[in-house]
Amino acid sequence: MRISNIAVWIIDRGSDTAVERCRIILARSCNKRNRRGAGRVKESMAIHSKDEEIGQRSSPRQEELAHLIGRFTGSDGIYPTSVEPLLLCRASSPGEASHVMYQPSLCVVAQGSKRLLLGKDVFRYDPAHFLLASVELPTLGQVVEASPKSPFLALSLKLDLNQMAALAMEADIPTPPAKPTAARGIAVSRFDAPLLDALIRLVRLLDSPQDVRVLAPMAVREVMYRLLTGEQGARLRKITAANSKTNRVARVMEWIKEHYAERLHIETIAREVCMSPSGLHHDFKAVTAMSPLQYQKQLRLQEARRLMLSGALDATAASYRVGYESPSQFSREYSRLFGAPPLRDIVALRRGDAARP
Repeated sequence: MRISNIAVWIIDRGSDTAVERCRIILARSCNKRNRRGAGRVKESMAIHSKDEEIGQRSSPRQEELAHLIGRFTGSDGIYPTSVEPLLLCRASSPGEASHVMYQPSLCVVAQGSKRLLLGKDVFRYDPAHFLLASVELPTLGQVVEASPKSPFLALSLKLDLNQMAALAMEADIPTPPAKPTAARGIAVSRFDAPLLDALIRLVRLLDSPQDVRVLAPMAVREVMYRLLTGEQGARLRKITAANSKTNRVARVMEWIKEHYAERLHIETIAREVCMSPSGLHHDFKAVTAMSPLQYQKQLRLQEARRLMLSGALDATAASYRVGYESPSQFSREYSRLFGAPPLRDIVALRRGDAARP
């Protein structure tokens, strides 16, 4: 059974524990700039003063993208569109640290900024930078720059990796040489003009519903081509190359998602992808910043939360459904991840205490 995600971006408002963890991690990241070796967190984008200025000063094309998203999002929330893989998002105030499930996708902020934590890494993206997720990862995210006058405006375009692999072959884009370790499943890069123009053309189609069926696939294809030929092209080609380490890790992740309620046997899975157990552990952590067992635990808890929130099951039944043998262990691990026991957390979500994206 496959995991059903509550949302591509925000799943819950998080908790005091999660927010405190976010604050501590980000504080360590800032200290690292001032004292060598003082912090243990690596900030992916590492915005320095010059980059910060560029990020805050939007170009006319970036302002056009923000205007388009603003028109199609009248109030705070996540908006599906007539272009099926495209979602739009709006928020009028910064949010607390929230649990986020990123699918393979291109994530773009047209106005404001957002921060994402994966393990000990911090990723920040804004109008000058986009975030690329090449695998499905549970993370902790936070909108950090938004106001009623200048709301956070963003889009997410889900990527079909099979289509990207076919496009890379059609365009004769070579696969980069193999490296000793697999690449992290999330990265941040600076925007270039061709990619920004392709995204604007895609969002403009929402003004012409009659053209979406014919033109949207071509517009999405252009975005994928710009990604494949841009700075993060090598990362995408690795994930789609059948024998790459990153692709093998992605296959293991897919197996875990399909069998998340079953006991995990690393030796058996490693044989299926022609890797040693130690090699699998090493490369899996390089891509996801967690072990296979930790990844499985996150998926179990996210799915249990979805089942309880939908009203389908209570905490005990949900714990058994997702593979736990002990409801008390489930409650402890649930509280550790979401910051509150299952019943209290679900009540808070239903009352609307969870943050909007």
